[in-house]
Amino acid sequence: MAMKTPKVMLSKKGEVRLEELLNMLRSSEDLRKCGAIVIFTGIVRGVGKDGSKVKLLSYEAYEEEALRSLSKIRREVLREIEGVHEIIINHVIDDLKVGEDTLHILVAAEHREEAFKAAKLVIERLKKETPIWKKEITEKGSYWVQEK
Repeated sequence: MAMKTPKVMLSKKGEVRLEELLNMLRSSEDLRKCGAIVIFTGIVRGVGKDGSKVKLLSYEAYEEEALRSLSKIRREVLREIEGVHEIIINHVIDDLKVGEDTLHILVAAEHREEAFKAAKLVIERLKKETPIWKKEITEKGSYWVQEK
């Protein structure tokens, strides 16, 4: 029996490549029904909330609960937005430098409108519902970032 590949994951820096995620999405059974793939990549911004230079972002997660939350978000967005056939979510939990990837969300849908809508909804829900925290380390000090 083939091992099922997870559609939601938490990874360390460099463990998962975007190309691997795209290949996984392209191998989806329902891809033939799709005319759009949207890929969102979050990266570490070089300027902090207070305008200071960012040295590092440090992500932490309550991993078991974070995976459960991401799975629920994925399942519900697939059900809520008609025409969306696949969603893959990978959040990096590690210490990351400016420009490094923090998050990948890939969506395959029948049309671009629902693909973009689904990607946006996943990001918004992830930031509100998933127990993942980030600490911004800047030239002026460090602090935990509160999401809205």
